[in-house]
Amino acid sequence: MARPVTLMSIQWSDLSLEEMCKLGAEMGYEGLELAPGAHVDIEKAAEDPAYCEEVLATLDKYGLKTYAMCLHLPGQCVGDLYDSRLDGFAPAECAGNPEAIRKWGIEQMMIAPKAAKNLGIKVLTGFMGSPIWKFWYSFPQTSEEQVEAGFQEIKDLWTPIFDEFDKYGVKFALEVHPTEIAFDYWSAKKLLEVFDYRETLGFNFDPSHLLWQGVDPAVFARDFADRIYHVHIKDVKLNLDGRNGILGSHITFGNTRRGWNFVSPGHGDVDFDAIIRELNQADYQGPLSIEWEDSGMNRVFGATEACEMTKKINFQASDVAFDSAIKTD
Repeated sequence: MARPVTLMSIQWSDLSLEEMCKLGAEMGYEGLELAPGAHVDIEKAAEDPAYCEEVLATLDKYGLKTYAMCLHLPGQCVGDLYDSRLDGFAPAECAGNPEAIRKWGIEQMMIAPKAAKNLGIKVLTGFMGSPIWKFWYSFPQTSEEQVEAGFQEIKDLWTPIFDEFDKYGVKFALEVHPTEIAFDYWSAKKLLEVFDYRETLGFNFDPSHLLWQGVDPAVFARDFADRIYHVHIKDVKLNLDGRNGILGSHITFGNTRRGWNFVSPGHGDVDFDAIIRELNQADYQGPLSIEWEDSGMNRVFGATEACEMTKKINFQASDVAFDSAIKTD
């Protein structure tokens, strides 16, 4: 049975749930990775079964299902070192108040697993933030003690949240991503170690954030196979022409002077064939959720094409050896 092909809805937050479902179905999707705020109210979902039935009925009306919710914004607020950019994630009344922003993020993450259970969702994707991301380049010099303290702060902040996840049988899939406590291969490994390989914590595997850093996404998928709880189909195009650098030069996404840009799946350098083969080897049967980001392409055209492309590459492993038919007894 083919894995469901879904669409992360946060980039479509200008649409209502009804509009999102209608368009998603028209573009060929089989489900949505729901974005709280725009397409689901997690506070209502946590307390009102009738509201959950309404959300699920709207999805079903268009032949869609949901397998995950994306908690990237509140999750970022939990562990991040405050700057004014977080003001756009939390409610307006929290703006400029780091304590209020973190408190809101924690509260949202604490109620999210109950909401997820009520919606029949077993995986929440998202970010965790990082109090030490700004230290990634060691000047002024970063000490090992500072790094260890940062990981410990994340453990202290997220352990009570994960306790709540366990209470409702929900897992958290961190998207390994710059600005997160785990942003590449080795920081991801360290995070699992810091949490003593707690089953609650795994990864939302997104190859686009790994490739431009020089990390092979297929190797990551192989080595962390048992921790891949959700998958994003997202692509990136490298453009290292001798002028453009991998740090982006503070140039806006989509500008071709950047060293890399997110592009519609199939238009970049991600080897999706290799990734699907690793997912098959790991027996991953969860959704392939398209996170559509391409500043140079019409989003309906791109997301429709991306859905078609993902369905074409969504092959299962063979149940026989390719040469078994030519064997003799």
